[in-house]
Amino acid sequence: MAKKKENAVVLSQEMIAKDIYSMWIKTDAAADAAPGQFISMYTRDAGKLLPRPISICEIDREQGSLRVVYRVTGKNTGTEEFSHLGAGDVIPVIGPLGNGFPYDKAKGRKAFLMGGGIGVPPILELAKAMDCEKKQIVVGYRDAETFLKEEFEAAGEVYISTEDGSVGTKGNVMDAIRENDLEADIIYACGPTPMLRAIKNYAEENGIECYISLEERMACGIGACLACVCQSKEIDSHSHVHNKRICKDGPVFLSTEVEI
Repeated sequence: MAKKKENAVVLSQEMIAKDIYSMWIKTDAAADAAPGQFISMYTRDAGKLLPRPISICEIDREQGSLRVVYRVTGKNTGTEEFSHLGAGDVIPVIGPLGNGFPYDKAKGRKAFLMGGGIGVPPILELAKAMDCEKKQIVVGYRDAETFLKEEFEAAGEVYISTEDGSVGTKGNVMDAIRENDLEADIIYACGPTPMLRAIKNYAEENGIECYISLEERMACGIGACLACVCQSKEIDSHSHVHNKRICKDGPVFLSTEVEI
């Protein structure tokens, strides 16, 4: 069923790290949202027609609200405009969009939940929703501004990597796995492409089932424009070539389905 644009109401907003903002909005999208999905948020600037895809960080179905955590990417951008919104302001949104993480597959198994950079926020709702034998949350940051750390600690075992070594393991999430001798038989990950490529290779080398959420610039956000495609192993039924639409067929894929 096609999603309709609605005017969501901002409930609260705060900056939780440099250029990183946390916003709660009241929206109908909360009713059927799932971990790993995203919403498209529209600016009020007539010169910026396309929405900004923002991952869902937390879901509160009782209150009918969603939390998004996003990075401001520069001045005069959509995200910069969002950062000035406060309680009571209205923002047009469409969602939930895309497919989420199949977290039911982790039941009774040891799982890695891996996030890097602005791919960290969507891992939080996944960690809260997942019921598995052992939940190992491995998140990577640039430096000591480890946003969402306390929320993650309430949801499972947390291992942190930082590029500068200021907190946890110096390096990336794969370095944290190696340093702590961690093991799992299913992986869920979201983050920049180089990180996901390393995780995909690690999973395939070790025969581990792995689901990755791809980041990509999007235009329509609903699968119509083919602006956010990735290379796939199989021929796509929509365009009849070896690609998949990240916004519609993803953003979550079984790692063996796609080439990155």
